[in-house]
Amino acid sequence: QVQLVESGGGLVYPGGSLRLSCAVSGFPVDDLVIGWFRQAPGKERERISCIKGFDRTTFVEDSVKGRFTVSSDSSEKTVYLRMNRLTPDDTAVYYCAAAAPPGRCVESIFYAYAMNYWGKGTLVTVFS
Repeated sequence: QVQLVESGGGLVYPGGSLRLSCAVSGFPVDDLVIGWFRQAPGKERERISCIKGFDRTTFVEDSVKGRFTVSSDSSEKTVYLRMNRLTPDDTAVYYCAAAAPPGRCVESIFYAYAMNYWGKGTLVTVFS
């Protein structure tokens, strides 16, 4: 059973940075597609980024490209989401999710419905 635990959320001023972590247990992290999603109050869940360590593929949504970076550390069994130049529009609960093998991290199939496991989320609040 894959378990995912997010951490690293918090309060930040506009222009600030945060690094979110997703600790993965129950399966080798490199064999999973790990995705990041977010959901702001009153809005639908939005995809952000994914990574698959085995083949080093990544995807970052256009809306955050250039500001957000996804990375993976198999020795730490953790996937990270580095978020820079944050704005109030980035305020949301951020979730990590995993797709069981043989998933792929590609734009055409990276959607919430394709993910099999979810963490409980971590709240990011950017002061407005």
